Amino acid sequence: MYFEQFYLTCLAQCLIHDRLGGRGSSVDPQRDVDIYLKAADEQNLKIRHIFETHLHADFVSGHKELAARSGAKIYIGAQANAGFPHVPLTDGFEVKMGAVQIRALETPGHTLESVCLVITDRKESAESKSSECESAQPCAVLTGDTLFIGDVGRPDLSKTHTSRQLAGLLYDSLHEKLLALPDVVKVYPAHGAGSLCGRAMRAERSSTIWDGTSYELCAAVASREEFIAQLTANLPTRPDYFLEDAEINRSGAATLTECRRFRTFSGRSAGAVAAECPS
Repeated sequence: MYFEQFYLTCLAQCLIHDRLGGRGSSVDPQRDVDIYLKAADEQNLKIRHIFETHLHADFVSGHKELAARSGAKIYIGAQANAGFPHVPLTDGFEVKMGAVQIRALETPGHTLESVCLVITDRKESAESKSSECESAQPCAVLTGDTLFIGDVGRPDLSKTHTSRQLAGLLYDSLHEKLLALPDVVKVYPAHGAGSLCGRAMRAERSSTIWDGTSYELCAAVASREEFIAQLTANLPTRPDYFLEDAEINRSGAATLTECRRFRTFSGRSAGAVAAECPS
């Protein structure tokens, strides 16, 4: 299996594919999708699947742009009520790319539609011996904003559910699904230190389900009520644009070909080009 993580300040996205199959998947793509198309071209593969772990509130996603330029399908949690063509993700939904299997887990809490993606590489040929993921057991999980390194997602990004309700759902998602995965499964979250989607996330880009220090909040808290109390206490101020970004991502940002290009005023910066996209 080929796995590449793209890191933009505190945002993380990735590209996955079966080395022999020529088919790839992009997860949580940023607005500028050229980096994924370039990486796919270098690896001689076609991007056929685009996964969104949730409706991102802190950046506008490139899922619609990447789908238009690659012909790939978009997959997002069924609770997103997305306004673009997509495949709704529910518990147990699977996509297979040769020996690589991607299985969805519905993990509401940070948002209602949040999903995590469990990765398994079933390849047993000699060529797979260098892979971290070479058995029928899960080897990695892409946790979006549900579980970070050292923290969990904030529970105050819903218009329909209170922070306490979301925190309770997050406790259930963590204990019933993520923490039930094998201890050695690698965790790849969608954010690192500096993101406002959590409070105390660390700078590491990956860890494991149980590394002894990463998940104190979800592993050490004795009860569901205590978890809810801790998670909802002293929440940082939510930026005003968070809910607006999530709505843009629900409908999908206009592709760049739909944007109207225009030139700026003349002068020293003459020739600079900007773009105006429909809302």
